[in-house]
Amino acid sequence: MYICENSNHALLRGRVEAPPELSHQTRQERFFRFPLRVRRLSGAEDVLNILARERLLQELDLTPGAQIQAEGEIRTFNNKSGAGPKLVVSLFARSLSPAEDPEDENRVDLTGTLCKPPMLRETPLGRSVCDLMLAVNRSYGRSDYLPCICWGSSAKEAADWTVGTVIALSGRFQSRDYRKLLPDGSCIQKTAYEISAMEVERIE
Repeated sequence: MYICENSNHALLRGRVEAPPELSHQTRQERFFRFPLRVRRLSGAEDVLNILARERLLQELDLTPGAQIQAEGEIRTFNNKSGAGPKLVVSLFARSLSPAEDPEDENRVDLTGTLCKPPMLRETPLGRSVCDLMLAVNRSYGRSDYLPCICWGSSAKEAADWTVGTVIALSGRFQSRDYRKLLPDGSCIQKTAYEISAMEVERIE
């Protein structure tokens, strides 16, 4: 696995799920967000957020069903509006292009620092999984706080790591639906976004 301190690179190839909508405007530049549907090898599908500058959308077919490729970084921001998830995770696109390969692709490489103690747990089927929160610095001083998970023997090893440990991982950006129990006893359907690590290692 390629290792570089505070690296953040992602490549997604899939199908546009819905047309772009205005996300926000900064310094007279507009940014748009749209969902991309990416198929896994298992046949399951992830619907993932793409955030891009307006200029990247020009002359690109972004009608629902169009196949595109997005390359950039996984970014997060805290949603304080009260609507939707508190932590919004997106691929911030550095480039967008028509898909040259019909096969879907989902690849993420990260290097950063653990900023919360790892949490080891088991799935209902008894498989070990460890939740990690990884801080990855941007080039201009800010950081992204990325929820990650690893499995099996990697999960048991990661459970012993401490805050401040530098790790590198390779995996995929995924969406996961779950049901949240409310205080009144009712349930609501929610979606979590995270990086599922296929390779993860501690950097000494």
